[in-house]
Amino acid sequence: MNYRIVNGSISYGAETILEEINFEIKEKDKIAIIGRNGAGKTTFLKALVNNEILEEGIGEDKFHVYKQGKPVIGYLQQMNFEGSNKTMLEEILEVYEPLLNLEEKIQEKEKALQEKTDEKTIKEYTNALEQYEIQGGYVYKKEYETAIKKFGFKEEDKQKKIGEFSGGQRTKIAFLKLLLSKPDILLLDEPTNHLDITAIEWLENYLKNYPKAIVIVSHDRMFLDKIVNKVYEIEYASMVEYKGNYADFERQKKERYEKQLKDYEYQQAEIKRLQAIADRFRYKPTKAKMALSKLKKIEQMTIIEKPDKYDLKTFYANFDVKTQSGKMVLKVDKLEIGYDKPIAEVSFELYKGQKLAIIGENGTGKSTLLKTLNGNIPKINGEFQYGYHVQKGYFDQQMEFTNPENTIFEEIAESFPELTTTQVRTLLGTFLFTGEDVFKKIKVLSGGERGRLQLCKVLKKQPNVLLLDEPTNHMDILGKESLENILKEYTGTLIFVSHDRYFVNKLADCILEFDNGRVTFYNKNYQEYLEYKENNIKEQEEAKIVNKKEKNKNTNQYFIEKEKNKIKNKINKIEREIEQKEDEIKKIEKEMANDEISSDYLKLNELQNDIQKINTDIEEKMKEWENLNQKLL
Repeated sequence: MNYRIVNGSISYGAETILEEINFEIKEKDKIAIIGRNGAGKTTFLKALVNNEILEEGIGEDKFHVYKQGKPVIGYLQQMNFEGSNKTMLEEILEVYEPLLNLEEKIQEKEKALQEKTDEKTIKEYTNALEQYEIQGGYVYKKEYETAIKKFGFKEEDKQKKIGEFSGGQRTKIAFLKLLLSKPDILLLDEPTNHLDITAIEWLENYLKNYPKAIVIVSHDRMFLDKIVNKVYEIEYASMVEYKGNYADFERQKKERYEKQLKDYEYQQAEIKRLQAIADRFRYKPTKAKMALSKLKKIEQMTIIEKPDKYDLKTFYANFDVKTQSGKMVLKVDKLEIGYDKPIAEVSFELYKGQKLAIIGENGTGKSTLLKTLNGNIPKINGEFQYGYHVQKGYFDQQMEFTNPENTIFEEIAESFPELTTTQVRTLLGTFLFTGEDVFKKIKVLSGGERGRLQLCKVLKKQPNVLLLDEPTNHMDILGKESLENILKEYTGTLIFVSHDRYFVNKLADCILEFDNGRVTFYNKNYQEYLEYKENNIKEQEEAKIVNKKEKNKNTNQYFIEKEKNKIKNKINKIEREIEQKEDEIKKIEKEMANDEISSDYLKLNELQNDIQKINTDIEEKMKEWENLNQKLL
């Protein structure tokens, strides 16, 4: 399979989004498309599905799109549910329709074999079984069951009708169908959005082992690092290819920029030197020829363009806390959180300057804890107490504003009436709201813009405790890095919920984990936490092995003793039988001593034969007795 675009471009009206596209997908490629928000990443994915969006680019090569093998392309936006009467399981099983048909065929052949076993029927049955195995018939049930569970659905959800799920849940189901359908080229646009760490790790592993090609648009750096082998960056309406994962891209981009800048500066210096010689001697008859040769040398050069600087435009905030808090910032003791009923009990202590990451699966209570600590919802039971001089700032992942009809400017001006118009504009400028953008109404803002506006309000208040609920949602990579830098320099205390492992790893010095109804505090950074968990899992596995061995040992000992008892019972039985045989001989011998019998030769001979037979039986039983006794040794 090969899919290639040569010298393509994408325009929207008079605006050129991408001016020269040279892009290739090979079989089993894992490709990342990265770039700033608004750079055209999603538009490019749409163009891969619908080539009519593409037109000729500015390059010298002839524009064309080449597809080898007619690849099937899977894109989430194409996944729609025709109706809401089917259950989730029925929707998922649609993906496996060929396998289900094959199962029916196998069952038919099995019935046919009960009636006749001719060569043709046997061959058809064998071929069907082989196809079933090749197509994953023995593993597909485990595959979709695991996927359903990892995406946060419960066993009972499988029988719920699609119409009963929320919009977000329906998107997840559509995503699952797309993954499990295994198209030749899988297009994923921000696949980790709204997934918890457990689901992200499962998806990561699934995509790493995906047998076909993947093209991913994502701002999740750790996710990309673990999956992709090629990166295309969109910057300044151009597309540049880099080999390797995201970390390789960052290194190569820096090296490429530095080399091109060095080559550019060297060439400019050489041009300046040659031009100076030409200017100096061009009007001197004896040197004119040399001067012309220098100018010709300049003309023959392939001019190296000065490399564009990285597009590093992002928000920034130079702020410190207004008032320092006391050493003890927050004490939480058996705090029960929830709405109608408790969903978790939490206990931990936090000190000034600590940065606590709250992690765990969706729906376990992480955001509920932040809302409780901020006073948005009441506690159910237990206690939490802030220390002296604590001033909180809260970022809500829902990014709700009291008056969505406000403009950006009005929102800040009303929130900080002490600021002058110039100061409001300067503050907004640091969060990338400039020019006429400041007069956009909140209700029309994108997720990224709403997030920046809320952060602007929270940070401007200069709190000494920050409660942040998924602050990096809707941010591009540079935005995340900017927020990381701001929060690393922050001298106050930070409590944040995030599913971005890279972000957590950069900031957290302690972890609060929500896991299966249990909440555990770890006074460790993220890497130490992962190592601890891994070692703990290993210890548990080792303990299981030891227990299993001990159990097997006990089981074996039981069976050994049981077998010994059987042997002993057999020995006792044989001994009793031998005694009985010996008693029979004694009776016969007594009978032979009788005067009437002793003179009867025929009778004596008969009795003697009986004794001989009994002795033979005794010998055989003695051999068996000896063998059984050997087994007991």
